[in-house]
Amino acid sequence: MPNVCVHWWLGLRTLRMMAAIWENDGGGWRVASPSPFEAEAQLHDLVDEAPGLLPLSGSPGVVVVGREVAVGNGYADLLAVETSGRPVVVEIKLAANAESRRAVVTQVLAYAAYLHGLTLEDFERGVLGRQLRDRKFDSLWGAVSATEQAGADRDRFEAGVADALRTGRFRVVIVLDRAPKELVELVGFLEVVAERLTIDLITVSKYDIGGSMILVPQRVDPERRNVEEPSNPAHAPSEQGYLADGADDFIAMFDIALPEERPKLERLTAWAQQLSAEGLVRLSTYHGKNNERFTLLPRLMPDNAGLVTIWNDAGAAYLQLWRTVFERRAPSALERVEAQLGRAVGQGNTTREIS
Repeated sequence: MPNVCVHWWLGLRTLRMMAAIWENDGGGWRVASPSPFEAEAQLHDLVDEAPGLLPLSGSPGVVVVGREVAVGNGYADLLAVETSGRPVVVEIKLAANAESRRAVVTQVLAYAAYLHGLTLEDFERGVLGRQLRDRKFDSLWGAVSATEQAGADRDRFEAGVADALRTGRFRVVIVLDRAPKELVELVGFLEVVAERLTIDLITVSKYDIGGSMILVPQRVDPERRNVEEPSNPAHAPSEQGYLADGADDFIAMFDIALPEERPKLERLTAWAQQLSAEGLVRLSTYHGKNNERFTLLPRLMPDNAGLVTIWNDAGAAYLQLWRTVFERRAPSALERVEAQLGRAVGQGNTTREIS
């Protein structure tokens, strides 16, 4: 294989702007044309050998543990695992392959669905047993600990694998040389509705310049459609829940809080209002059925998704945390938040202790 140089181009809105390689062979500057991959296997080899070249959201440490792995009725191109224990399903296509438009999504979701509910032993011995042996590892932990990325102890890592398999908290990665528009739109939709999946759509362009292979990997960031939440109807029936803009309705319900809970509600609301004043979030209040439960929703823009939800539940105050949003928007904060909680942040777990 020729010398390989990886160029990182991050933060691009891929449908609006494309990275370019400029070259000058003495006749002036011009944009270099990418070279086609000879076959999908070439791209398989690159990702298998150097999964770190993929600009995944949250920048996790990833170790490939299997290739062409039998998963249900098909074969996953690559299976990997994050150092946190989360399984990663990788499917690789060239844009010339008709499956790159929609079928690749069906494939990768089918593999994730098959893994959902497996035990750690099923995953490690049943699905990956031969693959791990071929790679000279006796276990998933052996594969992870053999890399410089190992940052957790074995018990914590294996607990992370088991929890991800049980809850369906996977990362699925689709890698192509070029992303068809309809695939980008489909992945954008899934990002909105599939809360427990982290979905990365990656393109890798190849250039052959001066005897070296230049790779330009990019994470495709689909344009997010702004979804307007229904405002508070003039005569919303009390038995139905509804959403209202801002924090005023939430503050108005402080009077129903238990005396010992009100200071927590006031502190949490003041914090959310400060974030709103800084332009970091948009606030809205959800009135629960029969006006017994109220939530304040500080939603990050432009995702319209929240790291946390603030609850006034029949007078009791607590905070609810959403792991998938942390992983997508604030991965570096997870360890500090978990240290404060004294436990792992899950998808929708709660705390009544507000430090």
